[in-house]
Amino acid sequence: MNKNGTIIIIEDDSDDQFVLEQVFDELGYPNKRIYFSDGVSALEYLYSTPDRPFIIISDMNLPRLNGLELRKKVQTDAELSLRCIPYVYFTTALNQQAVIDAYSTSAQGFFVKPATFGEVKETIQVMMQYWSRCAAPNNF
Repeated sequence: MNKNGTIIIIEDDSDDQFVLEQVFDELGYPNKRIYFSDGVSALEYLYSTPDRPFIIISDMNLPRLNGLELRKKVQTDAELSLRCIPYVYFTTALNQQAVIDAYSTSAQGFFVKPATFGEVKETIQVMMQYWSRCAAPNNF
């Protein structure tokens, strides 16, 4: 985990992307953010970049390759797995099966998208503070 690395956000709703960008700007996180609207594009980026992203924030319901399928590919690919990139879900899909499915892929978090800007800001801040303080094997 590279705490100064890029934040990968996989979100197919352009309004949600806009809100997230505003939240990150207001919170003042200096990390570069890259947005993808589907899992395939995000996976292609992860395979092609030498970067070690800080975190992947993924919706579950995505076109072409959903969040669960993407997480499984990242988790089972030896090279990507060794990058120790935290993978958290940030989604509106809240039901018991969605949570079970997410954690069955060894997700490191499952956050429900709140309704208000302030709540989104609080949720992202909690997420970022937690992962900023965590240690990973490749931090040494």
